[in-house]
Amino acid sequence: MRPILRILLAAVIGLNVTGAIAQTFPSKPVTLIVPNPPGGVVDTSARLVAEPLSRALGQPVVVENKGGASGNIAYQQVAAAAKDGHTLLVSYSAYHVGNPSLFAKLPWSQKDLVPVALLTAATNVITAHPSLPPGTLKEFIAYAKANPGKLNYASQGNGSLSHVGTALFEQTTGIEMIHVPYKGSGPAIQDVLGGQVEVFMTTPPSVMQHVLAGKLKAYAVTGKTRHPGLPTVPTTAEAGLPGFELEAWVGLFAPAGTPDAAIRTLTEKVKTALQTPEARATAERAGVEIRYLPPEALGALVQRETDYWSQVIKSRNIRAD
Repeated sequence: MRPILRILLAAVIGLNVTGAIAQTFPSKPVTLIVPNPPGGVVDTSARLVAEPLSRALGQPVVVENKGGASGNIAYQQVAAAAKDGHTLLVSYSAYHVGNPSLFAKLPWSQKDLVPVALLTAATNVITAHPSLPPGTLKEFIAYAKANPGKLNYASQGNGSLSHVGTALFEQTTGIEMIHVPYKGSGPAIQDVLGGQVEVFMTTPPSVMQHVLAGKLKAYAVTGKTRHPGLPTVPTTAEAGLPGFELEAWVGLFAPAGTPDAAIRTLTEKVKTALQTPEARATAERAGVEIRYLPPEALGALVQRETDYWSQVIKSRNIRAD
């Protein structure tokens, strides 16, 4: 066969394959791999979209939790999955933009994954044990400055958003605290409730019930607006610390090489699913904000935050376990 005919034949075959994928996707159940245990912002974000997405796609959508190794197990699994759109990653911002700077070697790369859609975003809340004397954020900062190295703060683990975010808070305010890493939110919250550790910055769903019950005090939320589940808690700007904001986001990603037709179908159906009353009701109960973005905008967000957090991580000399 002449070279030109081979090229034309390959082009025709490629068009046929793309067309077939557009017509047949999805052809089987879609699996959402979650890099965290059940519960929490990432798992909730997967589950609030799963059922309405299943109806929109006409196929079952299964949520599979693959926690461990700071998310790297799940990320590696999806990076190596079939490039057909049927296996997707529910990605957590701290892992996606932080791990490349936190780990000397990763079993995956950002280039192994392509954006599908942003699902949700969640602010953070600065909490403390009720026995701590300060009653406001300004008073807390003044108290911490007067007692350098005497306060302990909990995190979900070395390199977690609660670790990096609190380190940024220290850098912004000029305070010094002792970092106490835990393996997840659960044990961290228990020790803050027990008074073994004084401070914990995390997403509201993890601590909201304790704040409302008076078992923890909340100094501020780190978003632009107040949290609907904590309406009396001021933003950092309202509390006297303008410019300090910290959000976690959750997005959907596919293995690199997944056909554009499948990505287009997924992002359109995800947008539809996120607009359903049940998805919005679940998000409201969980204290997360639905915030859809298409692939291009999500990709730009990843690049901006990767650049920003790499500078923070390096300046604070933060390493993962």
